[in-house]
Amino acid sequence: MELKFYDNMPYWLYTPEKPGANKPLVIFLHGSAERGSDGQAVLVRSLVKRICNGKWNPDAYVICPQCKERFDWNSQVERLKALIDHEVELLQSDRTRISITGISMGGYGTWSMGIHYPEFFSAIAPICGGGLSWRCPALAEAKMPIWAFHGDADEIVPVNNSVEMVDAVISAGGEARLTLCHNTPHNCWDFAYDETCLLDWLLEQKREKPKTY
Repeated sequence: MELKFYDNMPYWLYTPEKPGANKPLVIFLHGSAERGSDGQAVLVRSLVKRICNGKWNPDAYVICPQCKERFDWNSQVERLKALIDHEVELLQSDRTRISITGISMGGYGTWSMGIHYPEFFSAIAPICGGGLSWRCPALAEAKMPIWAFHGDADEIVPVNNSVEMVDAVISAGGEARLTLCHNTPHNCWDFAYDETCLLDWLLEQKREKPKTY
């Protein structure tokens, strides 16, 4: 993992064992507790920790940016997209396989990025997040592959937040999958990332004609 900066935004970049052009790219958005300006708090949990511990070694690039204190990902949409575009150009990654996932605040950010750029990402996987359900028809129209997770005993983000988003996509004619983790509190990302095929699923998704924004 390499710590880099773009427009004063810290981010960790994972490079696969055999780097090269046309590799998939995964973006991971952390939760509110990992906000900061030096990148270090991002190492605490989830995908970055899993990569550093050798639990996940994908044949793909992974970008893990850090959100500034007192901000959230919804307020950083344009800066985050600029960072992604910057690295896509440098890495020459596969533009048809750029997916995004996130936990808690990052789950909200994942929904938001998908809604803002519905024909750019190949898939989104928001975990214990939520958003503006009335904007979900954009995801349905773009035929965005969506797999959401939420613990049914979440004491921080109500499970109904994910239910409303997924229902809104389906009601608009799209396809979205919600996995409810039984008797699981807020940290359902442990189950999602460690005990399901979610990460492999993200790498498998492909968009035929990604749109340039």
